[in-house]
Amino acid sequence: MQTTRALLCDAFTDRPLDGNAAGVVPDADGLSDAQRRAVARELGASETAFVTASDDAECRLRYHTPTTEVDLCGHATVAAHAHLHDAGEIDAGEHTVETNVGVLDVEVEPSGTVWMNQRDPSIRRRPDLDTERVADALGVEAMSFVDDLPFAVADTGFPFLVVGLDYLSTLGDADPDDAAVRDLCADVGAQGVYAVTLDTLERESTLHARAFCAPVGIHEDPVTGTGAGAAGAYLDEIAAFGGDAPEELRVEQGHYVDRPGTVRVRVDDDGVWVGGGAVTALDGELSVPDDEDGDDIIEA
Repeated sequence: MQTTRALLCDAFTDRPLDGNAAGVVPDADGLSDAQRRAVARELGASETAFVTASDDAECRLRYHTPTTEVDLCGHATVAAHAHLHDAGEIDAGEHTVETNVGVLDVEVEPSGTVWMNQRDPSIRRRPDLDTERVADALGVEAMSFVDDLPFAVADTGFPFLVVGLDYLSTLGDADPDDAAVRDLCADVGAQGVYAVTLDTLERESTLHARAFCAPVGIHEDPVTGTGAGAAGAYLDEIAAFGGDAPEELRVEQGHYVDRPGTVRVRVDDDGVWVGGGAVTALDGELSVPDDEDGDDIIEA
């Protein structure tokens, strides 16, 4: 039996228990795949970031949901780097992190705000999608989709089917069917649906969003860095704002699951960047079974 330090950090907020909770294991070099899966299940966050050594960057991050490993997670990356900065393990400035999608750049401001450079975006428009099928999967009316926000799979490290809805009330009333979302995502090559509207709660916000990620075992993700980055790249691709695109997009999310937060997004010549802060809500030690018992329940 061994112990490891584990934290729950709330990303894209400055208030504990808001935003999106991420597990952070700051010293995961000694953990096997089975042990990482067990820790992620025990912490119960949508994703847990495991920090290990890297030959190609300052550190490596592996991301596990309670059911599977994913290649990239924005809020867990922000949470991990915010913790490392708070702990004095890294200074403000430019850093690199190795992920399953390659080595990415990270900038940490003196305030603790973390900016993450995501993978070069891929945008695949899907005009062939049956509107009724998408509407049924999300539990909305087909007439609610906005022609100026066409269906597309946007990917900056985690592929989302981006869909645009008319009003905030429509988005709030969405009641997705997980099985239908899984089937839809499988057919379009996505791992979640990112539903957005230009109708927002806050005047300074650009979008309000909800992320439905049934393919990776998450009914709804509260505040999603990879989703916001994908949406930023998507809006840039379709020239949603014409020549008047804001220098920084603000994506509000999480209000319908009582975890409000805001993701800042920049799309420029250096690619897609998502930014935000994080606060620690829980910090402690976990007892982890030996590797041969890695599928057993661990004890907090």
